[in-house]
Amino acid sequence: MDRAYRVTNALGLVALRALGVRMHWSGIEHLPTTGPVIVAATHVSYPDFVFIERVALERDRYVRFLTRHDVWRPGLGWFLDRMGHVPVDRSVAAAAYLRARRLLGEGHAVGIFPEAGISYSFTVRSLMKGTAALARETGAPVVPVAIWGTQRIYTVGVPHPRPSLARGRRVDVVFGTPRYAAPDADLTAWTTELGRTLTTMLETLQRLPEHQPGPGEHAAWHPAHLGGSAPTRDQARDLDVVPRSAVTPTWGPAPDAVD
Repeated sequence: MDRAYRVTNALGLVALRALGVRMHWSGIEHLPTTGPVIVAATHVSYPDFVFIERVALERDRYVRFLTRHDVWRPGLGWFLDRMGHVPVDRSVAAAAYLRARRLLGEGHAVGIFPEAGISYSFTVRSLMKGTAALARETGAPVVPVAIWGTQRIYTVGVPHPRPSLARGRRVDVVFGTPRYAAPDADLTAWTTELGRTLTTMLETLQRLPEHQPGPGEHAAWHPAHLGGSAPTRDQARDLDVVPRSAVTPTWGPAPDAVD
């Protein structure tokens, strides 16, 4: 798996340099250099995993991401398999859970997007409880991660935006303090606390001066409650496809709140 991952990472670095992406990261010391770890990240764009892995390389870690099964297409699926990524089919979600558990048992870093999709409002939407369940069963630490800036490269929207090849985009990635789930942890309560943590981390990045829209700019890439033009959380409710089993947000902005 590592050989395939090294080749893919090398290609990814070439692409980042070609686009002139300006990456900034912090908290990387929270990612263990060895042993099982769950990387639980916010999800604001399709290529988020590329940037998270780029930072994880600073700790010599290859993150095995849980990814939608429908990206396992001819050709691409071959590489995904050989990098150790895990396809997630919601109709048989237990299969992905068991595979992720096995990877943790083997000492790997497993990457999860607990939102199970990109948030149209760029707020932390409903979270799945799989991260909490894996942490509770395996004892692996969970490192929360927030990422921002990638949404300006390729993300969701109405109408669906095209990928941007504009050079010089800034991308920020922050790794938070590891947390653990006790053997008797309540999955809903633990997931709710994760939602609060991810929201604080994400909004800290979103408020950075370097990520603010220009005066009068229609910024569909920035959350409404922080002065952008993205859908509010209420407006995004009909756009976000969220499983019924997900934990509904009690974190983040109030309904239709704006600064």
